[in-house]
Amino acid sequence: MNKESVKFVVIGCGHIGKRHIAMIQNQVEAELVAVVDKRAPEELGISEIGVPFFYSVDELLASGLTFEVANIAVPNGLHASMALRMLRAGKHVVIEKPMTLSSADAEEIINVSEVVQRHVFVVMQNRYSPPSVWLKELMDTGKLGDIYMVQINCFWNRDQRYYQSGDWRGTKDLDGGTLYTQFSHFIDIMYWVFGDIKNITGRFYDFNHQQMTAFEDSGVLTFEFERGGVGSLSFSTAVWDKNIESSMTVIGSQGSVKIGGQYMDKVEYCHIRDYQMPELPPTQPGNDYGSYKGSAANHVFVIQNVVDVLRNRDTVTTNAKQGATVVRIIEDMY
Repeated sequence: MNKESVKFVVIGCGHIGKRHIAMIQNQVEAELVAVVDKRAPEELGISEIGVPFFYSVDELLASGLTFEVANIAVPNGLHASMALRMLRAGKHVVIEKPMTLSSADAEEIINVSEVVQRHVFVVMQNRYSPPSVWLKELMDTGKLGDIYMVQINCFWNRDQRYYQSGDWRGTKDLDGGTLYTQFSHFIDIMYWVFGDIKNITGRFYDFNHQQMTAFEDSGVLTFEFERGGVGSLSFSTAVWDKNIESSMTVIGSQGSVKIGGQYMDKVEYCHIRDYQMPELPPTQPGNDYGSYKGSAANHVFVIQNVVDVLRNRDTVTTNAKQGATVVRIIEDMY
């Protein structure tokens, strides 16, 4: 590995942590130098990882190992404490979605990062999806005119295959809730494209997760955008057997569009005044966890962004302040 490569450590080696590991190992200018998890490598299925393994952050820091970036892929409720620990140790941090489970924790991360002058990258991988990039460009260039309505539907399957007994998933303190764990990256796309929201009303329901989670499995929210227009978010993880869709329909004064598919990965409708839709690059496939499916596998772009920022070639795609705003929006929704 060349001396100029950015040295990464991954903290948390579950499904998403393994995704981080793979993407770092596949990035030419990145180098995985260690992993951390409280479970044994054999239990995690990474006994052949080929880099030092530590059972705690204390062990990692006591080792004196040199690295620049800590990727934090532990349960949601531990994101803040791990990020603060790494920032205070002088490391840049990549935090899996959601950034934190509270605005107060997110603000503390921002304040500490500014004091220690280290970058915070929040993983909101849908920003790299070609339909999302295209929709953002439509908004930024005003092609849709005034925005009247934005309707977001997130209908996924998360059953006992996902909420395994004794796991962190489904708990209030470590998971946080359906909007945090399952759909925060879709709320991020809404915020990224259309801006902040106000006048939120919502109703939450628990149809079939009473024995699996400490929170709702479905909800219906309505709100207004600060820039004008109304929005709604209907979501459910109570869908039987497999995901239906994640979709966003936009109605504007100059045209309408709909992005759909399981992960908002397809343009299903586009009719805009004096506009011919370009052919978009293909979207990355969804993460396949065997018994359930996740969002498009765009973590490779996240790792590339970290390398580019640290080598002064780019700016942070999703910075801490944007990540904190998404957390605050979710808090307001609840």
